[in-house]
Amino acid sequence: MKEHLLDGGYLRTEDLEEAHQQGVAVYVPPKPARNAQKRGHELDPKPGDSQALRDWKARMKSEEGKRVYQQRAATSETVNADLRSFRGLGRILVRGLAKARCIALWCALAYNVMHFAPYLVGSKG
Repeated sequence: MKEHLLDGGYLRTEDLEEAHQQGVAVYVPPKPARNAQKRGHELDPKPGDSQALRDWKARMKSEEGKRVYQQRAATSETVNADLRSFRGLGRILVRGLAKARCIALWCALAYNVMHFAPYLVGSKG
């Protein structure tokens, strides 16, 4: 089974359902309950939950699920912080989607070359 780690701000039930149908285990924390009394119970099973929702809730409630999701911080968050802090990918000072996409792709390419060049040229690994 494939696994995907997602940012908690992008959780949608439709995405969980589609991923489940495609055999993908999604690791994403639940959105906090709006009602303060229900906070901490977001992963409790509810009547009417689909199999995809029940599986996701059980996965995220388990110690294994929590451990897997912690890997996200060590991977994507360091990339985001590095690009923002050291590579200038904060505020994009161009207009238009095509130009903004170009800036983002150049930053991604530069990041990948700087971090993976030794592996690409065979001096490591």
